[in-house]
Amino acid sequence: MEAYWKMRQVIGVLFRLLTRLEIIGAEHIPAEGGCLLVTNHISRLDTPTLLVAAPRRIYPLAADKYKTFPVFNWLLNISEVVWINRTEFDREALLNSIAVLKRGDVLGIAPEGTRSRSGALQKAKPGVAFLAARTGVPVVPVGITGTNTMVSDFSRLRRMHICVRFGEAFYLPKYGKLTAEELEATTELIMGRLAALLPPPYRGVYAASPPVFAATS
Repeated sequence: MEAYWKMRQVIGVLFRLLTRLEIIGAEHIPAEGGCLLVTNHISRLDTPTLLVAAPRRIYPLAADKYKTFPVFNWLLNISEVVWINRTEFDREALLNSIAVLKRGDVLGIAPEGTRSRSGALQKAKPGVAFLAARTGVPVVPVGITGTNTMVSDFSRLRRMHICVRFGEAFYLPKYGKLTAEELEATTELIMGRLAALLPPPYRGVYAASPPVFAATS
């Protein structure tokens, strides 16, 4: 536990030096109890950004391919990451994720499953709806912008402007075992809430979702 907060402190110092980090709505994360943080994924910087921006400890769900990246492997292991095999159904990862939520901790997940090269939201996988429905925890959408400009900003010797916008926590309209159709509809609901936190160019396939929260460009 102590190692996590020391690591977070170090990352926080680096972010203050190298970025202009804007955090909006962090108070929407429940102060205690299990919670599912649902974010878009546009850069490898998204996970450290989320760790710094959230007031509570985050247990990230991450693709096991990052085990081959020394820095990310170190960071994620200190965070007690839940590794998942994205190429096949990973029952162990789902069970480990459920355990994190049921013991009252915060799980961070990017439902798209992989980084968006364009920065716009891609079609999400139903695992996020499955986890929320099976555990009954609140969902907090998180819209991240600016992390995908790292290379261009650093090449111009300018600090990245990163914005992390937390939406209001909400509960699903139905919990327990969902049908395939209900999982799809619930995933659409969750991603619609996330899309509404992002500027229009970032909303991608969820651009037509009803605007639940205001988002600035």
